[in-house]
Amino acid sequence: MIAPIQITGIAYEVDDNTRKYVEKRIGRLDRYLPKHARNSVTADVKLAQVNHNHGNKYEVEVILNVPNKIVTAKDSTSNILAAVDIVEAKIQAQLREYKQSAIAHIGKRGVMSRFKKSFKREL
Repeated sequence: MIAPIQITGIAYEVDDNTRKYVEKRIGRLDRYLPKHARNSVTADVKLAQVNHNHGNKYEVEVILNVPNKIVTAKDSTSNILAAVDIVEAKIQAQLREYKQSAIAHIGKRGVMSRFKKSFKREL
């Protein structure tokens, strides 16, 4: 679980239900990080209410500080909890790419197995 999550509201009062939901959804993103990055990751969540002519919109921005990279995602919808879900999916995709680039053996699976199969055919 990502422990240091800083949640701030910009023109929005963050209630307990929203705080718990954000901590639950963003806190469990550590499972998509490599093991060496899990201890040093920090999260900054900004929740904002934006008033437009056609109604209220809520904007959510998540900034994750992982070793050697900063991962960010931002989205706005008419429901704050839906915006948190969308941002979580965006961050999840970016963390998978980060993990593939950070660990050398991920993404190269199958190379040796193909070599072994072709070598068997030669014998």
